[in-house]
Amino acid sequence: MERAQAGLALAFEHTPRGVKRLIAGSPITGDGQTLDLDMQLIVRFTQRGGEATLAELGVAGARARLDASARLAGGRAVRGVRTSELTVAGAAGELRARSYEPESGASGAGIVFFHGGGWVTGSLETHDQPCRALTLHSGAKLISVEYRLSPESPFPAPVEDAFAAFQDVAARAGQLGLDASRIAVAGDSAGGHLAAVTAQLSARASGPAPAYQALIYPAVRFGSNPRSRVLFGEGYLLRGSSMDWYESQFLQAADPTDPRASPLLAADLAGLAPALIVTAGFDPLRDEAEEYGARLAAAGVKTVVRRFPGMLHGFFNMGGIAAAPRLALAEIGGAIRAALAGN
Repeated sequence: MERAQAGLALAFEHTPRGVKRLIAGSPITGDGQTLDLDMQLIVRFTQRGGEATLAELGVAGARARLDASARLAGGRAVRGVRTSELTVAGAAGELRARSYEPESGASGAGIVFFHGGGWVTGSLETHDQPCRALTLHSGAKLISVEYRLSPESPFPAPVEDAFAAFQDVAARAGQLGLDASRIAVAGDSAGGHLAAVTAQLSARASGPAPAYQALIYPAVRFGSNPRSRVLFGEGYLLRGSSMDWYESQFLQAADPTDPRASPLLAADLAGLAPALIVTAGFDPLRDEAEEYGARLAAAGVKTVVRRFPGMLHGFFNMGGIAAAPRLALAEIGGAIRAALAGN
């Protein structure tokens, strides 16, 4: 698998577009959309690599595979960003975190970021490159949090860690060089779920609440089978069977309708922070994320739902090997910059 991914990275760097099309084959379309050429190549190379299922890999194997994929897909280090290591408070002790700041100087705005990986995989390292890009484009100081993972720490531990981490960063805003009134929460996939729940819990608590939430293809409802999962649950990187495996590791015996697990099912969404919901056209999670955006808007929350129609789940981590994800990251960062500028 890693050899296949290494070949893919080399192909993206040196292969002309016409040759890419010959390798990828005829354009793939679905639901009125056309899969981006680079995304199609990713699918093709992954299929040629004979990708094992998560059940076959097990927890350790799944983590190792994401680590390897992130190293290859992240590309060269994003310049213009300085980093430092720190800890933040979790629900059961300190959590490892990493601070990112533009070398040109941060604006005082902040982002508390939670990485994706199905609540089972992922780390500060797997999301280092997109966090650098998001920092550069947003102009904000970003703090990436390494919350406890399942199955060792199942639901609600990751949720409780995310909430505690945001509260800690907000409480220490002055010490961290942040304006407490201009701190956003953000995350991709499982991290988008944690950011969404953190925004909900913070709005109902007596402490600080985020000024903005940027949810990148978030998982927001368990136990449903929306149309996008039927259409794209096989053959587009994120499999339906993988989603089932992640759920079993994360929820275990917990109630999937608990709003901390399925924030889409929360009874009241009024009063939450303004939101950006980012989706990918060929992603099984697309429809539930867009439904969450519609519910936020119906509750009076200022919400933008931005679909990137040619993208796959995981494009946030693919900026090193494809142009479209880099452009998407620039757009997401720009939206966060604008949202936090006026608070």
